[in-house]
Amino acid sequence: MSGSLWRKSSFSSGIGSQDCVEVARVGPGTLHLRESDRPETVLTLTPASLRSLLSQARSGRLGGPGRR
Repeated sequence: MSGSLWRKSSFSSGIGSQDCVEVARVGPGTLHLRESDRPETVLTLTPASLRSLLSQARSGRLGGPGRR
């Protein structure tokens, strides 16, 4: 995973910030997701499962305030 090209979220707190989410495409149909401040913890997803996760987070179904 150290050789992966990680991209920071456009919602990051700013340049050099450790308060953001990063994503890397690691193969056909496979993505890795991690927090910048905990790069050793990586979630492996398909694009479809990432869309589902984001949809649930936006709706507040994951326990947060959500965004509508």
